[in-house]
Amino acid sequence: MSSINDRPLSRRTALKFGLGATAMPFLGGSLSACQGASTSGGGDFTFISTQFTPIEEKQRYEKILSTHVKDFKIAYNSMTAGEVVTQVSAQVKANKVSIGLVGGLHGDLATLADNLEDLDTVKSQLSSAGISDDLWSLAMLGGSTVKYIPWMQATYVVAAHKSTLAYLPSGADQNKLTYDQYLQWAINARKATGKAVFGFPAGPKGLYHRFFQGFLLPSFTGGQVSGFASADAVTAWKYMKELWANMNPASTNYDNLQEPMARGEVLVGWDHVARLVNAPKDKPDDWVMLPSPTGPKGQGYMLVVAGFGVPRGADLDQATKVMTALSQLPAQAETLRQNAFFPVVKGDLPTDLPPAVSLEAQAVGAQQNASNAIVAVPPVGLGKRDGEVSQVYKDCFAQICKDGKEPAAVLGAQAKILQGILDQAKVPCWTPDKAVAGQTCSVA
Repeated sequence: MSSINDRPLSRRTALKFGLGATAMPFLGGSLSACQGASTSGGGDFTFISTQFTPIEEKQRYEKILSTHVKDFKIAYNSMTAGEVVTQVSAQVKANKVSIGLVGGLHGDLATLADNLEDLDTVKSQLSSAGISDDLWSLAMLGGSTVKYIPWMQATYVVAAHKSTLAYLPSGADQNKLTYDQYLQWAINARKATGKAVFGFPAGPKGLYHRFFQGFLLPSFTGGQVSGFASADAVTAWKYMKELWANMNPASTNYDNLQEPMARGEVLVGWDHVARLVNAPKDKPDDWVMLPSPTGPKGQGYMLVVAGFGVPRGADLDQATKVMTALSQLPAQAETLRQNAFFPVVKGDLPTDLPPAVSLEAQAVGAQQNASNAIVAVPPVGLGKRDGEVSQVYKDCFAQICKDGKEPAAVLGAQAKILQGILDQAKVPCWTPDKAVAGQTCSVA
C-alpha cells in the first residue's frame, strides 16, 4: 500500500467545510491529548477513540452520542493511540471483533489501514453532506478505497488579551505577524508590564511539541522532518530560545493556556483551539484570536483531521448507522459548540456558538487563506512510536531552551534518534515533507 503522503495536499482545499453561503476553510493535535484510557461503561455498541480523553470533553461527547444515536446505547471508550492500535489489531487477527467503531486522527488510522473495512458504500450514502474531495482523498489512506469517514477537524491559534495589542511593534498587523514581530511583542509586553505575560503550553500534558512540528520548523525550514538538523533549523531553535526567555516561566506547568489566561497569569499565547475556548468565556470582548506568525519559508500551520474507521469483521450496518448520524450537521455543530472541534460537513452553523469559537473561526480563516501558508500534519503511520517522535521535539526544547545547550549539537544528536525511530517504523515522510512510496523518511 502506498503512503497517503504520495498524494499532494492542496493548501487552499485541504480541509473545507461550508459555513452558510460562503465556504470557509478550516484546518487544523492531537485533537485532544491522549493521556491514559477511560471507559464509559456498558453499551450495545463499542466505540473506541483517541479523542476526547479529558473527562469533561468525554462526558460532553457522550451526551452528543446519546442525543443523536437513538437505536442503541454506545459505550464510548477513550484511550491512547497505541492502545487503540493494539486492541483493533488483536481483535481482527483473532477474528473476534467486538469493537464497532474506532475514532482517531488521520495518522492513527493510517497505522490501522490494513485492519479497516472499505467504506466506499458509506461515502456514497454521505454524498450530499458536502465533505470535500480532499478529505475523501485523505480518507483513502493512499489506497483505492475509502478507509475512514471524516469526523471532525481542529487546529491551533494565538489568543491575546486586547490590552496587549498596545505593545505590538510599530507597523505590525496583528493578523499578519512575523515571528520576529511576535518575539518583539513579547519583549515589549514584558518591559511594559514588568512581567512575562506570554505563555506556552509546556506542561506534562501540553501540546507544545505540535508547535515545533507544525508551526516553527515548517515556517523556518519548509519541513517537519527534512531539514531537522539544518542551518535553518538551528536558526529556528535560536529564535525559540529567545522567545522562551520572554515567556512566563510557569509555562512548564501549563497543560493548556485557558486556565492561566482566566487567572490573568498569561495574556498572550498559542494553543489548540479546544484549549483556548474558556479563556474569553466571561469577557469575550476583551480577547482576540490571531493566526500563527509567518517565518522565512512561509506561514506554517498544523492541519488535524479525525475520522471514523470500522474494524474488519465488525457489524458494518450498525457502524454505518452511527457514522451517518454523527455526520449530520446538528451532531457536528453540537461537537463544535461543546468541544470546539469543527465540522467537516457543509451547512449553516448555529448563530449562538460560544463567542470564543466565533473568534477562533476568524483566526483560522486568516491562517489558511494566507498566500504563503505551509500545511503540516501530525506524524503519520507511526502507531505506538508516535510518542517517541514527539519526545524528540520535546527533548530539543528542553535541552536548547531550558538547559541552554547549543542548538546545532542538540539537533545533530536528536536527528540520529529520530532517524532510528523512522528506520525501525519504516514510514515515508508526511506533509509538508515530500514522501516517496516505499522509501523511509530521511532526517536531514
